[in-house]
Amino acid sequence: MDKFEKILTGLKKIEGMAEPLVEERIGEFRRLGSSGSEEELFSELSFCVLTANWSAGGGIRAQKEIGISGFINLSQEELSRRLSELGHRFPHKRAEFIVKNRHLINNLKEIISFSAPDARRLLVREAKGIGWKESSHFLRNIGQLEVAILDRHILKILHEAGCIEDIPSGWTEKKYLSIEERFRELAERFGKLPGETDLYIWYMIKGKVEK
Repeated sequence: MDKFEKILTGLKKIEGMAEPLVEERIGEFRRLGSSGSEEELFSELSFCVLTANWSAGGGIRAQKEIGISGFINLSQEELSRRLSELGHRFPHKRAEFIVKNRHLINNLKEIISFSAPDARRLLVREAKGIGWKESSHFLRNIGQLEVAILDRHILKILHEAGCIEDIPSGWTEKKYLSIEERFRELAERFGKLPGETDLYIWYMIKGKVEK
């Protein structure tokens, strides 16, 4: 049996309902990538730092409550306190990462002008709290849809369908690219780009399209 068949069947069932929401979200991503300020891009990078080992919903709430100015100007102690109040699991470490990433402001537009693979490697190397998944998340959220966000929900679906042998406990570049290639095959079969397919899968799981 085709290992992608079960996933594709589920995706086809929700495609019509999800498509308007996915298209709206992708429009937001592309606008941010094409016309967002350095400060807005930094806010999105900080959102991706926050969602690691937390949730997209929590990250969205924190991004809204703290605001662009807070990510850029709050002291590490105050930022940690705000994250703690918002229920983040690792407020002190995430605040530290965000403050240490402020040196990237005024460089983010240049970074995202590179090809997605090069931009991703650069972010993994230069940004604190940003690994292969988080850098892919950031790039997808600014409209670079050729990357895949291999979070635990996506990995679980791929594993249960027999598309991957096991769920990695950590990432190397080689391992991430290997599983991303499997996800890319799924996306091609679905007729979408990887960054779009991820949003459809989230709708299939949760009935909503986050970011």
